Amino acid sequence: MLIRGGDVLGQGVQDVLVVDSTIAAVGPDAADEAPQGAQRLDAAGMVVLPGLVDLHTHLREPGREDAETVESGSQAAALGGFTAVLAMANTTPVTDTAEVAETVWDLGRRAGYVDVHPVGAVTKGLAGEELAELGLMARSRARVRVFSDDGRCVDDPRLMRRALEYVRVFDGVISQHSQDPRLADGVACCHEGELSGRLGLAGWPAVAEETIVARDVMLAKHTGSRVHVAHVSTAGSVEVLRWAKAQGIDVTAEVTPHHLMLTQDLLTGYDPTFKVNPPLRPAEDAQALREALADGTIDAVATDHAPHARQDKEHAFVDAAFGMLGLETALPVVSTLMVQEGRMSWTDVARAMSTTPARIARLTDQGQGIRAGAPANLTLVDPDRRVTVDRARSRSLSRNNPWHGRELTGAVHLTMLRGRVTAREGLVWGEQ
Repeated sequence: MLIRGGDVLGQGVQDVLVVDSTIAAVGPDAADEAPQGAQRLDAAGMVVLPGLVDLHTHLREPGREDAETVESGSQAAALGGFTAVLAMANTTPVTDTAEVAETVWDLGRRAGYVDVHPVGAVTKGLAGEELAELGLMARSRARVRVFSDDGRCVDDPRLMRRALEYVRVFDGVISQHSQDPRLADGVACCHEGELSGRLGLAGWPAVAEETIVARDVMLAKHTGSRVHVAHVSTAGSVEVLRWAKAQGIDVTAEVTPHHLMLTQDLLTGYDPTFKVNPPLRPAEDAQALREALADGTIDAVATDHAPHARQDKEHAFVDAAFGMLGLETALPVVSTLMVQEGRMSWTDVARAMSTTPARIARLTDQGQGIRAGAPANLTLVDPDRRVTVDRARSRSLSRNNPWHGRELTGAVHLTMLRGRVTAREGLVWGEQ
């Protein structure tokens, strides 16, 4: 395929030639190298990005196929411009053994829309008491390199230290859900402050996140290992990260689209769609997160795509499950909030949503940029197209979509995985 006239990384119009699974040429002479009969795609007005990589996706399979499957989640990811996703471990059974990790890996390969890389649990059964089979998962066919008890914090400092020491041997990373359960227990569902008191909701104070982030960066320094902070949500955590990076500590962090754009004010209607962990924060926290993503203190955007069946989400606010959908809307949210408002360039978006997540997860065949010889993992974006989100049209099996009815600017036109078009203009591979 010859992609004609696209704006590569927002840095200028160039042609991109894809032959088989590889980018064969980039630049004004790419057309001259195109084989006879090559398919041609007019990309005028489009931005060409490397395929997106999501560090934080819940695909629910095995165990909760009523909420999502690897196949349905993979389709949603492809439509969102992703070519690789990391599937979190809180499945049933938990991904805490090599066998379960390989099951998820195989399901992803069978679906074929994106590369699905399982995240291994840090502790057996996510119970926070005993380390899971970290080494066996790392040596499995799934080659697990990211480990997380997401949804639960590894709050025991000795256990967290042992996990960091263990994964250092094979260059793994611990992705921490930073929530001290002694400061924010399982019923806390709203940022602690004046609003939580007025609404009568249990408060989730910012310090419950910040103290764990501070502890873990010091443990990373002590062990010489890598720690990744999942779904950063507070200005205080940003300051801890900024300090840690200035000290040379090997810490990375992600932010979700919903924590960048949405704030706690949405909770006044008690709509369970907006119940998420960590909770939506005040506007000043969201502003700090935007600034930190723009200046690189926060390394990546990750969706924390968390589908839930209706029977788990459609309850009174305090009883509803935590989580929101995010795979199909992540890029439009970042485009609207960060690019359209001048906070980031498309090159910055590629860094935060492709190259850096791939590096953190040690995915050697993803996030390699747009250059001759790189795998042909590409995302074409129509940067000016406005879309109104309709939850009924989502490829996810669930409908807990916080963006429903919102107009966003920037839409994925095409996604390509190793030279094969997996999504195009709202259709997935097999429908085109």
